[in-house]
Amino acid sequence: MPFHHTEPLTRIIGLVALLLTLLGAGAAQAADPVVHAVLFYSPSCPHCHVVMEQVLPPLQARYGSQLRILTVDVSQPDGQTLYQTAITAFAVPKDRLGIPALFVGKELMVGSEEIPTRLPALIVATLAAGGNDWPPIAGLETRLSEDALPVAPASALSPFLRDPLANGLALALLIAMVISVLAITVTTRPPFDRSMPTWRARTIPVLSIVGVGVASYLAVVEMSGAQAVCGPVGDCNTVQQSPYAHLFGVLPIGVLGVVGYIAILAAWALRHTAGIAANALPTLAFLGTLFSIYLTFLEPFVIGATCMWCLTSAALMLALLWLTVPKHAPEVRRGKRVLKH
Repeated sequence: MPFHHTEPLTRIIGLVALLLTLLGAGAAQAADPVVHAVLFYSPSCPHCHVVMEQVLPPLQARYGSQLRILTVDVSQPDGQTLYQTAITAFAVPKDRLGIPALFVGKELMVGSEEIPTRLPALIVATLAAGGNDWPPIAGLETRLSEDALPVAPASALSPFLRDPLANGLALALLIAMVISVLAITVTTRPPFDRSMPTWRARTIPVLSIVGVGVASYLAVVEMSGAQAVCGPVGDCNTVQQSPYAHLFGVLPIGVLGVVGYIAILAAWALRHTAGIAANALPTLAFLGTLFSIYLTFLEPFVIGATCMWCLTSAALMLALLWLTVPKHAPEVRRGKRVLKH
């Protein structure tokens, strides 16, 4: 049988080709573009927690090792120094100062609205361009590590301590609502269609109309994504941008509030013509207060920020509860007649 000298040579060539293919695949994988970014934050900043806990994790899960974000705490002296260096290096104007501040290459994004709006598209564009280097900030190289990931730091404050003043007000109102619901549950019995004093009957529609106004404003903010007008206490926008601003992720809480206040108004208007409306009036206020308890609990203990508009709505609902719940007439005690001899 003839011996084919080409068979061993063919096998060797095949093995070499396979090895080159594997090496080429490994080189291509190693050459995958990477987006490098630096996030400046503070543990006491509610907007920073929104970005770090809600915005960045889904992006990190999607892009994996192709997205590296170094987090720098500006409440620490070295972090503050690095932040000031970045401000100088990028000539950041005064109206762009603030945290959270995210530097991607030479791009700067500030705040919990701009970052989620611009970052996803910027990541796609940067990867398409072959990736980028770390932002050119002097001293940054000493902070770099392989585990630069957008995770909340262990030193982060508990949600309540992020804004003790506003969250303390929410806690006080929460306690008042819980006590009121328990007291009314224990002391009130049907029927609920008994007559009420004139001043209470006139106050109910006034508070309900104010409630419609407050809830309508919150509904507009939640549906449009616009910035809410907040006072000096609390952080309305952090609350409105949280996942809890929509029921089941679909229905804006403000819309639900509008429906609730209008239902109370309708029950008040029909209380003299329909017995079911008179009974429904305190029931609606009771259910509204229960839901307000749930929402008010979320603000200081889950979201870490309190919305004064939300507290106003909760206080209005609590007032309506006390106004609509009927007062029981005192029992008349009849004694035995004493006959005089």
